[in-house]
Amino acid sequence: MPAKRELTMRQLRQMLRLAHDGVSAREIGRRLGVARSTIQDNLKRAAAAGLNWPLPENLSDDALEKRLFAHAGVKTGARRRVEPDWAELARELKRAGVTMMILWEEYRAARPDGYGYSRFCDLLRGFERRLTPVMRQHHVAGDKVFVDYSGKRIGIVDPATGEIREAEIFVAVLGASNLTYAEATWTQKLPDWTGAHVRMFHFFGGTPRLLVPDNLKSGVNKASFYDPEINRTYGALASHYGVGVLPARPRKPRDKAKVEAGVRFAQSYILGRLRRQTFFSLTECNAAITLAMEAMNSRTMRKLGVSRRELFDKIEREALSPLPEADWEYAEWKRARVNIDYHVEVDGFFYSVPHTLIHAEVDVRVTARMIEIFYRGQRVGLHERRAMGSRHGTDPDHMPSSHRRYAAWTPDRFLRWAAKIGPNTEGLVAAVLASRRHPEQGFRTCLGVLQLYRGVDPARAEAVSARALEIGAFNCKSVSSLLARKPAAAARDGGTAALFEHANLRGPGYYH
Repeated sequence: MPAKRELTMRQLRQMLRLAHDGVSAREIGRRLGVARSTIQDNLKRAAAAGLNWPLPENLSDDALEKRLFAHAGVKTGARRRVEPDWAELARELKRAGVTMMILWEEYRAARPDGYGYSRFCDLLRGFERRLTPVMRQHHVAGDKVFVDYSGKRIGIVDPATGEIREAEIFVAVLGASNLTYAEATWTQKLPDWTGAHVRMFHFFGGTPRLLVPDNLKSGVNKASFYDPEINRTYGALASHYGVGVLPARPRKPRDKAKVEAGVRFAQSYILGRLRRQTFFSLTECNAAITLAMEAMNSRTMRKLGVSRRELFDKIEREALSPLPEADWEYAEWKRARVNIDYHVEVDGFFYSVPHTLIHAEVDVRVTARMIEIFYRGQRVGLHERRAMGSRHGTDPDHMPSSHRRYAAWTPDRFLRWAAKIGPNTEGLVAAVLASRRHPEQGFRTCLGVLQLYRGVDPARAEAVSARALEIGAFNCKSVSSLLARKPAAAARDGGTAALFEHANLRGPGYYH
């Protein structure tokens, strides 16, 4: 049977014409695509209002509607039915497990002579349709939070230079209560995106079941209806807080209507009300946004008769899951290959792993304080992140007890390789190995130097090695720079000093 729904004025006129022609209520419902009970109800209303076909020519749609529904629910000789509080029912419908049937049963228990179930549902749906788009979607308490960045930015002035830098506006809206959180961040990049989520969860005091982001690259690597690919760091945040990630479907604006409506409303409160204020720091800007959001969330929603904050406290706060004991810490994930010195490189510094993993591919988790290295899901290295000092972080437990276990790469092998070029090159390799706390930490540099000499005349390589030993140039960059210099035309005899004579060189006498 077709679902019962309200008739348009055009359909009501057609119903009266067909009824006048003797067509049954069942057949009229089939032709109009509505339930027979809907036709029967409206025919009774027409009879009670004294309406017959043909209708008067001057009877407008408004007048027809007024005659049919001015006394909705009033039986002949009976008093008008008491209307339920539709706003309260709409709020209750957002609670988990609450259905229209439950609400109707409670309504009829209090009002035995009230509306039937079909009419009750029609009227409640009609009330919901009159709500704004952000309020009328049906979301269960504690189920979803919609997150996105506003398309508009807010300017922040550098107090030193006067330069205006624009900050992004992050907005989050809870599905059931519409409680809104907003803050300004410098960018939409992963650190700012995830950091805003951590602060959002603190603002709500709990976590919903699902995060619904737009397909921002910081959160979703690949947008897909069937199998979206979530950014690994964003997925780690969701796992820490025990929430799922359900990206809005590409080219499906209804999926993100909640947050888009929330964004527009937040913009009017933030950008509109703060447009005459000048901010000199991100902290100052966010303090003003917090006050604006408090005013917004405390403002009574006209149709529902309560504020977002009141609705949150009443139906959604208790539906959220508790926050974990520790906040999530931002981390980036990288893929790296273990080099011959059993170290991996992160931002110019080197961190060791067990020597048995030489040439293996590993996952590296990088936080502000720590470096974690994983191989096939198991952590194999943990180091404090380095920003200065020695470039190598070596765990003694990662070092081999005997070079026999990785005989392919030893100090002796590098020395033998260098000796084939000449004694100066052998001396340079020995000096590189001796300059490191652990000889293995020099393997990478030795390998780089010997590869630089590949295809170079041995006499020239020897001259460069001698000069590198003289000035203490024990890294690839310095040796490469020396190798790139051309010897003076008169110094073809290979003399070390003559190799580097040049009119632009001051010479050692300059410094005496």
